[in-house]
Amino acid sequence: MARTETDRCPGVLAVHQAADGGLARVRLPGGWLTAEQLDVLRVAAAGLGDGRLELTSRANVQIRGLDARGPRELSDRLFKSGLLPSIAHERVRNILASPLSGLDDESRYDVLPLAGALDRALCDRPGLAELPGRFLFALDDGRGDLADVRADVAVRALDERSAVLSLGNRGVRIGWGQVPDLMLAAAEAFLEVRDQEWRIAEVPDGEKRILARLGLTADEPLDTSTTQVTAGVHGTAQVVTVPLGSLTQPQATALAAAAGTTGVRVTPWRSVVVEVGAAGLEEVGLVTEADSVWEGVTACAGRPGCAKALADVRADAVRLMPTFARDGRRVHWAGCARRCGKPSGGFVDVVAVGDGYLVDGERV
Repeated sequence: MARTETDRCPGVLAVHQAADGGLARVRLPGGWLTAEQLDVLRVAAAGLGDGRLELTSRANVQIRGLDARGPRELSDRLFKSGLLPSIAHERVRNILASPLSGLDDESRYDVLPLAGALDRALCDRPGLAELPGRFLFALDDGRGDLADVRADVAVRALDERSAVLSLGNRGVRIGWGQVPDLMLAAAEAFLEVRDQEWRIAEVPDGEKRILARLGLTADEPLDTSTTQVTAGVHGTAQVVTVPLGSLTQPQATALAAAAGTTGVRVTPWRSVVVEVGAAGLEEVGLVTEADSVWEGVTACAGRPGCAKALADVRADAVRLMPTFARDGRRVHWAGCARRCGKPSGGFVDVVAVGDGYLVDGERV
């Protein structure tokens, strides 16, 4: 199906104008940040925005409430810190990587270095700046934590030597040395076969046509098993849940202090990975145990930040979550039917309808 609408995915320069000011989205390939880079974002949010850092379902960071001078000043700061290596590619650096990769016994292959290599190669190809802002790459280290993110081009580790590349329903077994080039070749082929579609799944016979251009045949069945990354200790890592995915200034400061020399990893589930033994996290309201009521709970901006929202969903979530029944599933609170920021996979769907909420389609 052809698209005629403008690609409105926000970036650092292509800022979305929300009810509470400009919204800038900073891409973090692989979700990785140094302590210094996290502090750059924290200070920028305090001086240019509303003070908070929002974590997204693609392991990126958003700053809200920017005024007219915000985008230029923010881009200058990000460039100096290494967070904006290519202005032309800034909205297309959408690369997810298993956030615990290389840190515990579940990882079949450490894909985080590969995320960095893929990002550098992407920025070296001028034509790929034309990718839609929704186009997504994913590198799963074999545990299946990214199996349901619906990436356009995905790789899942089999072992230390090989992985499965997939664009849809089946896969192609490849060696690790082929991964960056083949993933980017698939993206280039997408640009050649698309009309104005944003995703490979929207292109008629897109998977088949792209693989044909690459001289590949998808004859490998996909492993569709999934796993959830929860708060707590995992090997040498500590996963920390950020309630509603909104980092306050004290919380961002505490995480930067916990980053040490290895940095932090932002996850697609509004949590952050730091080294085991980090101190002072609970004191600022971060969650370090899996049994918290905030585990797996997300929300859009809601009122007053979004003009389309029908409720202050964040305030309502804080008020109602302690008594909310969810049967172990994730929960997403949405201010309207667009469901911005909803997680991948199954979740309890809480949608504002003006005079209340629909929970999985039932009025409450």
